Amino acid sequence: MPENIPANNTSGSSIMLKAVNLTRKFDRKVIFENVNFELTPSSATAITGRNGSGKSTLIKIIANLLIQSSGELNLFNKGEKVKKENVFKYIGFVSPYLNLYDEFTGYENLKIISDIRGSGHGNIDNVLKRVGLYNRRNDLLKIYSSGMKQRLKIAFAILHEPKIMLLDEPTSNLDLEGISVVDDIANEYKRDRILIIATNDAHERSLCGNEINLNEIKQS
Repeated sequence: MPENIPANNTSGSSIMLKAVNLTRKFDRKVIFENVNFELTPSSATAITGRNGSGKSTLIKIIANLLIQSSGELNLFNKGEKVKKENVFKYIGFVSPYLNLYDEFTGYENLKIISDIRGSGHGNIDNVLKRVGLYNRRNDLLKIYSSGMKQRLKIAFAILHEPKIMLLDEPTSNLDLEGISVVDDIANEYKRDRILIIATNDAHERSLCGNEINLNEIKQS
């Protein structure tokens, strides 16, 4: 596996996500080092590796939730570097460790995130229908099953129609219908946007054409 993943150039592409020698350490332990990639729309990349190799850590860094120890990670829009504080506008993120508000309904949860993002409420009903939760939109989250909560996390990610979709173990706790929802969203995003999936699941891996295998990148 080469360290560099070349850009998947698309005519008219407006965004690019570029990592140069990305390294993350915890105390003195190197989790991964010298990760390089350059991604443009119409790319789908799987982050793979054994447990503890840093898959979730890397995807958190891409999501701007963690800071790398060294190296550079930049998002460009029309050739201009996007400021770190604005990266969230471009990214949708699904992860098992995202927190939801059990004391609110599914609809209210999405309304809260819409208010935080300043994106309005006009897309909430459509998103709830897409993930199969529209008929349960007024139920409190504390009575949602784990699979329903995972569907709501997917709704969070697609609500603002981001340019980059980051999925960390996206089919966890989902039934076949829920997996089909993830497949549809993944296939949509890899047509004209950037899709990244952190996974050891063979089916999730099959949705991607490129791979960053952290087992094959020098670690110490």
